[in-house]
Amino acid sequence: MDRFSEYRIMWILVFFDLPTETKKERKAASNFRKTLIKDGFTMFQYSIYVRHCASMENAEVHIKRTKRELPEYGDVGIMYITDKQFGKIELFHGQKEEPLNVEGQQLELF
Repeated sequence: MDRFSEYRIMWILVFFDLPTETKKERKAASNFRKTLIKDGFTMFQYSIYVRHCASMENAEVHIKRTKRELPEYGDVGIMYITDKQFGKIELFHGQKEEPLNVEGQQLELF
């Protein structure tokens, strides 16, 4: 299989619904978002962040890192899909179709 196949390249999606009633909860939610951004995630929608990964092995590193930073309260979901699947997402603004506008990151070479 090609090393950079659209079936090997992965996207991680992190969905969350965090409480923000108190100052402590707002700070925890903000810190979680900042941690995702620091780890290379981009906001896809308000509580959905995505990250491009060169492989499943690379995705697993970022998934573990995200799990270590889970806030004490709230709901968080983590899903990973192939680049091929991600490319089939249809987005709409009202009834008007919008192009997928998520920046792909340059491949990481180690």
